[in-house]
Amino acid sequence: MGYVVFLSVVAAIGGILFGYDTAVISGTTDIVAGQFSLDDLAKGWYVGCALIGSIIGVLVAGMMSDFLGRKKTMLVSALMFSISAIGCAVCADLTQLVVFRMIGGFGIGVVSVVSPAYISEVAVPEKRGMLVSLYQLAITVGFLLAYLVNYLVLKSADTSLVAADTAVRAADSLQVRMFNSEYWRGMLGYETIPDLLFLIVIFFIPESPRWLIVKGRYDKASLVLSRIYPAKEDVAAQMDLTKASIAGEVKSEWKSLLEPGILTAVLLGSAIAILGQFMGVNAVLYYGPEIFKDAGFEDPLFSTVLVGVVNMLTTVIALLIIDRVGRKQLVYWGVSGMIVCLLCIAVYFLPATNLPTWFMLTFFLLYVFCTAISISAVIFVLLGEMYPNRVRGLAMSIAGFALWVGTYLIGQLTPWMLSNLTPAGTFFLFAFMCLPYLWIMWRKIPETTGKTLEEIEEFWKK
Repeated sequence: MGYVVFLSVVAAIGGILFGYDTAVISGTTDIVAGQFSLDDLAKGWYVGCALIGSIIGVLVAGMMSDFLGRKKTMLVSALMFSISAIGCAVCADLTQLVVFRMIGGFGIGVVSVVSPAYISEVAVPEKRGMLVSLYQLAITVGFLLAYLVNYLVLKSADTSLVAADTAVRAADSLQVRMFNSEYWRGMLGYETIPDLLFLIVIFFIPESPRWLIVKGRYDKASLVLSRIYPAKEDVAAQMDLTKASIAGEVKSEWKSLLEPGILTAVLLGSAIAILGQFMGVNAVLYYGPEIFKDAGFEDPLFSTVLVGVVNMLTTVIALLIIDRVGRKQLVYWGVSGMIVCLLCIAVYFLPATNLPTWFMLTFFLLYVFCTAISISAVIFVLLGEMYPNRVRGLAMSIAGFALWVGTYLIGQLTPWMLSNLTPAGTFFLFAFMCLPYLWIMWRKIPETTGKTLEEIEEFWKK
């Protein structure tokens, strides 16, 4: 079990980069918008441009991971993060900044597919939910790390230099610009530290045994499985199960996606992936400081750090209980709580209410708690385990594509919604979008807790 945990932790480090790259943008939007004179839609483009890269990344991640293998594909994503972080720190203008953000987004898209797939393929069935949830925990660690870096960089920045005009900023050394006059460079550039860790530790893990079996490399697969399952009969049984699940398949993977049961799984996975983004999660991640500022908070970045702390600690709880409580039960209770919290936040922003800021902060943190213990903890577990072996890479890419399309739309439209629908209307909309998500999970998605990947595949075939 210790070896499986090690493999899962290494793959989950990609989630730290995912989380950092996603959340770090929240601390940079105001200064970048001011420096480059961005309106609401342009600000949305600055936030959303990385998500274009993510969409491209998830589209090719399945083919990359099925062709190169899970391990090499994780290496590719790590290299993309390095190029992005260094490029953002030294870029010359807004165009270059956008390009390097898109490269980082590509890395996010790739790692969001391959890391959960790798973990699900090395995990034993009874612990798979907990182990795949390590990836979501790593994402929340990345969120918190980004929020802390944003907060500390801002606090250490010389505000007199930040307020200086463009000509003075241009004359500053790179170091001064990174941590003072253009401190957004330092916020984005610090990502190189966790990325170097990811690049190094990937070399200490083997290729996924399931991928090796699919490719006919049975000796290597058996060697990896022997370190996961101590008993020889368990190794043989797992080999036979995986071989049986892919035996006799002559169709191309793309054609296999159109089979009735598999198509249903792909469409439902895509539906819950995209709907989850319209329930307010990423609006909080990208625009948390702006929302807190509109709510009257004096130190919005510190409030965002509190969001990161609650998010991470709650994910630890979800990791410990997901295989006991079950995926669907967590969603039922968590999303119900999200609806209540979103409605209370919306009421806070109504002009006539005049509620204290502690009311807003309380329900905002409760919303983060409900989100982290339900949809955020469950989504990558489900997507990593609900598809058959032979199409898992492609199917996860399609679901990931849906997820990132939804994320891009939220990143692009949230500034517009806050301005035109008002914060109250925006949060009322998020609460309403929770309802179809609950219905799909209740009526269409099976409980996968404790089942082997092959048993889940048989459910969709029937």
